[in-house]
Amino acid sequence: MGRRNRHNEPKSGGNRQAKIAARAAEREELSVDPRPFVGFAGECDMVAMREFVPSATGRLTTVADGRDVTIATVLPGAIAGLVRDEELGGEAFVGLQVQVHGPDVAADLAYAVEWATRAGHGETLSAAHPDGSTPALGDVVVADAPLEIEVHNDFSWWVAEGVEVRPEIEQAIRNANEVMMPSARVSAEGIEAAWWVDAGEKAHIRWVRPEDEEALFEALARVHSAGALDLGEGSRFAGSFRTHGLLVPVFDLDPEMHHQEWADGLKALDARLGEALANEAPLTSEERSSRDGLRARQVTLR
Repeated sequence: MGRRNRHNEPKSGGNRQAKIAARAAEREELSVDPRPFVGFAGECDMVAMREFVPSATGRLTTVADGRDVTIATVLPGAIAGLVRDEELGGEAFVGLQVQVHGPDVAADLAYAVEWATRAGHGETLSAAHPDGSTPALGDVVVADAPLEIEVHNDFSWWVAEGVEVRPEIEQAIRNANEVMMPSARVSAEGIEAAWWVDAGEKAHIRWVRPEDEEALFEALARVHSAGALDLGEGSRFAGSFRTHGLLVPVFDLDPEMHHQEWADGLKALDARLGEALANEAPLTSEERSSRDGLRARQVTLR
């Protein structure tokens, strides 16, 4: 029997082992669809709820039995799921902003929804652990069902109505309320996933767009080159970021204006972007310059 070459084995805790683990994690992440919620009617709002909306809930419907499961921005302790006691209604919740997650957000959510349909009343799910047997998210929840979102001003919805709140839970809710910034979803015909936030000195709108990233970037460049990349007086384009395969333009706003006052500006800009998206002509030199400037101000969240 030949002698085993121990020199080729990665030393436990060593740099080589860490590099191997990092490469394996990178390969796994690259194998994941960059748009985890693509094909869902609420894709853009699900991305917003996953990344920056503080307190909001919506309803998902399961494919298997048509059961409603509440999807939330974040649950107490940033856990993945919980089912309320039967005497409190037995409502099932799954969270998007979780403390422990894998590289595939859609797989995590599919696992949590499946767990919620099987779990007993009063049970919680600390973290999702999807494996090869976890179905695709589209096989677990109805993809084309509209996502009706309720935005909350605080986290009091963590506790069912009429329940006497324990001191530690009350403190957790108070702590969460203290750090959240006032947020709202701008309601306007034809406009989706435009989220306003009051950040103190400034307010912002983060607008999650569904278009192909490259096509939208060129459209933004055309509109910017024409000096029309804004939401009207009191606003300015601040930049954009990428997350979950989508581009999110961000606008700085006059904080004194109510979030719904930006509805008309959003619709007007949406029309300008629609025209630019339909323009198949090559970018002019000015538009290319605008595109390069916009790219320089872009960041990637994940």
